Amino acid sequence: MALKKIAIVGSPNVGKSLLFNRLTGAYVTVSNYPGTTVEVSRGRTTIGEIEFEVIDTPGMYSLLPITEEERVARNLLIKEKPYVVIHILDAKNLERMLALTLQLIEAGLPVILVLNSVDEAEGIGMKFDIQHLEKELKVPVIATVSTTGRGIDILRGKIEGYGRAKD
Repeated sequence: MALKKIAIVGSPNVGKSLLFNRLTGAYVTVSNYPGTTVEVSRGRTTIGEIEFEVIDTPGMYSLLPITEEERVARNLLIKEKPYVVIHILDAKNLERMLALTLQLIEAGLPVILVLNSVDEAEGIGMKFDIQHLEKELKVPVIATVSTTGRGIDILRGKIEGYGRAKD
């Protein structure tokens, strides 16, 4: 039986790889996506009683691909039909990065939004109303700090809960 897949998407330099490492630990394989030189990392994690394949996709700004990396990421989302798509973004740039979140939701993908680096955002005076964001977007929203692991257990719980809601 094929493993259920978790795809991690987001712009470059928002903490995708750190989150990937937090979820998978040492179970990592890096390979080029077929027909390209674009690297995709894959690993495994167990959440609750379910083992997942975790895919760290190349950086993307839009579902309408301009770069080879965006094309690869989009193709992964379409062809591999992930169980959950974690859209990680830099909390300091929430407004600018929400466009991709909306595209993912409009495409009917099972999105969990992760606001990463909330410690830095809070350090410059930003505040987040997670419940309001969840209500408006109609997807789970989690605040994290990938470098320290803050919020990762909450994310794992949301993934597990999302799965129960879908089954």
